Amino acid sequence: MQYESNAILDKLPRHLKQFIKPQNYDDYTAIDQAVWRYVMRKNVDYLSKVAHKSYLDGLQKTGISIDHIPNMYGMNRILKEIGWAAVAVDGFIPPSAFMEFQAYNVLVIASDIRQLEHIEYTPAPDIIHEGAGHAPIIANPEYAEYLRRFGEIGCKAISNAKDYELYEAVRHLSIIKEAEGTPQEHIDTAEEHIAELQRNMGEPSEIALIRNLHWWTVEYGLIGTLENPKIYGAGLLSSIGESAWCMTDKVIKIPYSIEAATTPFDITQPQPQLFVTPDFAHLSKVLEEFANTMAIRKGGLSGIQKLIDSKELGTIELSTGLQVSGNFHSVIAHEGKCVFFQSIGPTALSYREKELVGHSIQHHADGFGSPMGKLKGINLAIEDMSPMDLKAYNIFEGQTITLEFEGNVKIAGEIITGTRNLKGEIILITFKNCIVHHGKKVLFKSDERLYNMAVGERIVSAFNGPADLNSFDLVHHKISSTTTKPKENKERQKLERYYAQIRDFREGTGTTISRHKVFDVIKNDFPEDWLLSVELYELAKLNGDTDFAEEIVSHLETVKQNKPKVGHLIDDDLGLVNKSLVS
Repeated sequence: MQYESNAILDKLPRHLKQFIKPQNYDDYTAIDQAVWRYVMRKNVDYLSKVAHKSYLDGLQKTGISIDHIPNMYGMNRILKEIGWAAVAVDGFIPPSAFMEFQAYNVLVIASDIRQLEHIEYTPAPDIIHEGAGHAPIIANPEYAEYLRRFGEIGCKAISNAKDYELYEAVRHLSIIKEAEGTPQEHIDTAEEHIAELQRNMGEPSEIALIRNLHWWTVEYGLIGTLENPKIYGAGLLSSIGESAWCMTDKVIKIPYSIEAATTPFDITQPQPQLFVTPDFAHLSKVLEEFANTMAIRKGGLSGIQKLIDSKELGTIELSTGLQVSGNFHSVIAHEGKCVFFQSIGPTALSYREKELVGHSIQHHADGFGSPMGKLKGINLAIEDMSPMDLKAYNIFEGQTITLEFEGNVKIAGEIITGTRNLKGEIILITFKNCIVHHGKKVLFKSDERLYNMAVGERIVSAFNGPADLNSFDLVHHKISSTTTKPKENKERQKLERYYAQIRDFREGTGTTISRHKVFDVIKNDFPEDWLLSVELYELAKLNGDTDFAEEIVSHLETVKQNKPKVGHLIDDDLGLVNKSLVS
């Protein structure tokens, strides 16, 4: 166990636990803590005016501190009061896993924190984005239920073969952009690779479409009116640059609707338009509207075709409730309906998400294929036949019979037994000495081996993943690259020690520290560092040391001239200090 569990985390399936990593709180440096504090102080000051009212309330309810990076264990003790928990992960995880965590009321938090050089925005998920962005809003019960329901539906969305490749490419880009010293040409190459993938994705998959909905709501959502929107999306709440940018007229505001599902986004750029929902209830309405377009609700020939195209483990559910989980390979269609399906490799059969005894992947190690639909010339489906009907059509134990289905699929053999569901409907018929034909083509032939024919008039659902999570070994996730920490050279270690000294002074545990001496070292040895100087300015102003404060401001003017990109960051923090003293 690499993390402290609780009642909510205990319910997580094993395949999700593989993504969890220890937070290692002691790994956060004093510089990391200063970055957190800078972003939080600035965000809370600004967001108190433009964020949804749940944000500030949620900071208190979820135990998010302005001055300290949140400890996962502390967060969990408070989150449990609202029925949620949090876990640490390494950067981006696969979208289906991310959403499945949400379905279990678990907030996924990338425990790394952005570098000082990327203090305004990072494409990589970090604890500022996850902890300070997502966590506070889930204290709103209606939004929390939307998030849970989104995860429940989203983890069933079917991908296509290119989705995982795109996920890996985005993850790689986010890592190298955040990594210290990455050559610009490597970043350019990675961005072009993503652009190339996006240009050639083909028809967007369900996971791609629902990922768009997630982006335009959970990550970059606005709430209220077009004229006076408020922020609730975590990407905006955690970005000190974009939270201000999105409130300007330069960003187009659009009423939130299902059209967001087909609106792509660029993770590397500020968003040119944003969607505004009138309230959180509207989010759930659009989500259910989108779910009605998914194979999990529509089933049919198109549903199983999506699974075939995805080349991923998925499940079809027949009208009897029989669920077949595996990698689907082919389908025979007749008049727009599936009349025969075939999986390859390990396949399991279930009913109501519970594997049927005797139908595990060991029993169907080489796949599972079956005719389905109605018998030719008979209006009554097998599943609707009473015992008298079955007797009349010779569908009972000990009979050697030929069943001809619509679509020219025939099965012939000796019936051994039938398996019924809780309603008493037959869901499987077991044959021996069996042969299955489609026209002249032999689809299956057995001698003494038993053959199980699925009973079902139609496919009512198709979705990502297995019906019974215990049927397959899903603990096999491998990532191509991992997040990186800044290199710990002697100069950086020295700088971290000075940050730690000033932090200790501010918190009253190191009052003998000479702030003037620290400032002299920073000015001479670390002339480009600005954040520690603004922290020293804050302390000088609080202590009424006007001369020292002016000396720091003079130095920061030099820093701004040498590094114009940080000028507004310095000015914003100095302004925030002065504002707090006046108020």
